[in-house]
Amino acid sequence: MADKPGMAPAADVYAPATPQLWVALLNWLGFFFQIFAQIARGTPSLTQVRSFLRLRTNSFISSPPPEFRPLPTGDLSDFPEPEAALPPLRVTVQPLTIPACCGEELPLQRLKVVLDLDETLVCAYDKSTLPSIIKTEATKAGLKWFELECISSDKECDGTPKISHVTVFERPGLHEFLKQLSTFADLVLFTAGLEGYARPLVDKIDLENRFILRLYRPSTISTEYREHVKDLCCISKDLSRIVIVDNNPFSFLLQPLNGIPCIPFSAGQPHDEQLLKVLLPLLKHLSHQKDVRPVLNERFHMPEWFRKQGILCSGLTK
Repeated sequence: MADKPGMAPAADVYAPATPQLWVALLNWLGFFFQIFAQIARGTPSLTQVRSFLRLRTNSFISSPPPEFRPLPTGDLSDFPEPEAALPPLRVTVQPLTIPACCGEELPLQRLKVVLDLDETLVCAYDKSTLPSIIKTEATKAGLKWFELECISSDKECDGTPKISHVTVFERPGLHEFLKQLSTFADLVLFTAGLEGYARPLVDKIDLENRFILRLYRPSTISTEYREHVKDLCCISKDLSRIVIVDNNPFSFLLQPLNGIPCIPFSAGQPHDEQLLKVLLPLLKHLSHQKDVRPVLNERFHMPEWFRKQGILCSGLTK
């Protein structure tokens, strides 16, 4: 049948369904089928819907990954004002103190040095019997001396104490010896002389009061071997850190391992160097020893010396 004028061909108005149309229709049917299936099992995820619709760049449905939660971007005035700043925390670190039980040794106590007076630090002569030539020669040699009034053990006719006038010679280096020794040791004066004689003498040579203790003849004891023996136990019960310097070894026969015998001093020895060149270095060395007695025994062998004098010593006294 012929086409009517003014009418478009039928192929331009209606085209038969193509295979692509059927494929799209099946895809939609499959999508809705999945939706119904998810409803049966639970709510479908937005990701599944977006994936199917290929809506990858629409910002209104985009969301960050579940593990990332951004902070609110609202006005900061919505948040409360922070509290006033606290002052900085000050921490004082105390030095670590390790008790002795943990292996650290305690510091050594100061060494105690007991010094004799006559013929050890000075020598003294009765002024009335001293030849003037002795003072003259001592002065020429640079030996220091002074005269002193002291109370004698003798009595006047009326029973009053007799005043004696003595000339005292200082052993060379005496003041420097006491000064340096006092920096690392406690000094004790122990003399067998009477206090009436010894006290003013010591006042004269110890203007700085470096002696922490002064002991006179009443502090000595008598033994079966000698009188006026100086017992160090009246000064310290711990004999490991105490020494006695005396020109008379019998003064320390009770503690022979603590004794340092020195050469007696007289006015005829203006160039004597015992104090600064011999005794001071030895005492410095002893100040670093935990126990002075083994060192002194090895050097002087005093118990053996006393045995040769017929005196039995107990040796090491606790």
